[in-house]
Amino acid sequence: MSDNVIHSPCVRECCLDNRDVCLGCGRHIDEITGWNEAANDEKLAILERARQRLGRNGSE
Repeated sequence: MSDNVIHSPCVRECCLDNRDVCLGCGRHIDEITGWNEAANDEKLAILERARQRLGRNGSE
């Protein structure tokens, strides 16, 4: 079992667009509210979806 903690990508620039996606971190409202209960594999999937929504390639 892994004890690695995957931290929230929240950047404290919370503002939802018309699709309920945060303009700061790229997560959907359901992903934000469910973050603490999500398993690490789901958190990694959330991070990838958020990165794609924000148009980031992960190299920054």
